Amino acid sequence: MSAPIVIAGAGVGGLTAALSLARAGKRALVLERAPKIEEVGAGFQIAPNAGRILAGLGLEEPLAAVALEPQAINIRRGRDGAVLAKLDLTDSRARWGAPFRVYHRADLQQVLLQAALAHEAIEVRAGARVGSFEARAGSVSLRVHAGDGVEEIEGVGLVGADGLRSAVRGRLLPTEKDAPVYSGLTAWRALVPAELAPAVFRARESNLWMLPGGHVVHYPLRDGSIINVVVIVAEPPRQSEGASILSLDGAQLARALERLRPAAELRALIEAGASWRHWPLFGRPPLESWSQGAVTLLGDAAHPMLPFLAQGAAQAIEDAEALGRAFLQLGATAETAFAAYQQIRIPRASQIVRASRRQGDYFHLAGPAALGRDLAIRALGGRGMLARNAWLYRQP
Repeated sequence: MSAPIVIAGAGVGGLTAALSLARAGKRALVLERAPKIEEVGAGFQIAPNAGRILAGLGLEEPLAAVALEPQAINIRRGRDGAVLAKLDLTDSRARWGAPFRVYHRADLQQVLLQAALAHEAIEVRAGARVGSFEARAGSVSLRVHAGDGVEEIEGVGLVGADGLRSAVRGRLLPTEKDAPVYSGLTAWRALVPAELAPAVFRARESNLWMLPGGHVVHYPLRDGSIINVVVIVAEPPRQSEGASILSLDGAQLARALERLRPAAELRALIEAGASWRHWPLFGRPPLESWSQGAVTLLGDAAHPMLPFLAQGAAQAIEDAEALGRAFLQLGATAETAFAAYQQIRIPRASQIVRASRRQGDYFHLAGPAALGRDLAIRALGGRGMLARNAWLYRQP
């Protein structure tokens, strides 16, 4: 039996990469350091550019069963809730080949995991961490740490899909200059039972509220039974690590946000959240190359991005599809396929990283600049605002 391509990380990007590689006729071994493969957090937005790829992997039916398709996006002025533009999403499938969908992270990951476990060319191991590795011509030797000791594994290639604080990236680029850097922004996240939220927010629609120095996004999940809410604000760093260790209740967070003067309905939604978790947003320096020989990076390990275009997961999925396509079209070594993969993906992913940051700056304008922005959004209307981001969603 041929040696596998080893994938470090069983998140959305890693599991999609395994399925894409298997479709290309390659064996994949997915190693997840957590003892149990389960997603933390709350909601994912999956735009049509990623939805087309997942459907192409044969996942349309199970994904449709756990997804919710928002009918519109409302862009709101934060101080009074006025809808500046309503973006109609109902014709997304006809325009871009797939709908806009939102998922609970655990539901999306479970669909991918079950598909991977069912595939004869994919093996998934939990509680297994990639340690040191050495790339040679045509292979990679890895030391894998598990509960029962250390195992030596040979692979034809290694894909680091192990997130922002990627251990694979850390070994490829062992320099302080490549360390994660706090963006100056923090996300506070909560799931609110729909019956506790203001009635106006129970529709199958996404909402974006723009505030001076912050913004709020919320949308329903799981057939509308819960509402995923994310509050992003500028904050000084509270800690050096990115793990979430802080929590506030809704009343505490609402008081902390009084300086932004949110509308009464928005404040009521925030107060309805029983527990808000603190997630500092980090980035890393852009890379000119993601690969060294038979080792490459994918998703947040390669190009962490701020969430203001809702493209983080989508870009990991695009990476995974391009990785499989490189093997399918070239039928070559990992070194050759990885070089082709990064040539395809680096320009687009880098463009979206920059655009995401600019979008956040746009959301957070204050004073006369915010007034000008709001007037421009009203002038463009929903159709015009959706057209501004059409380059993200259309077929390449």
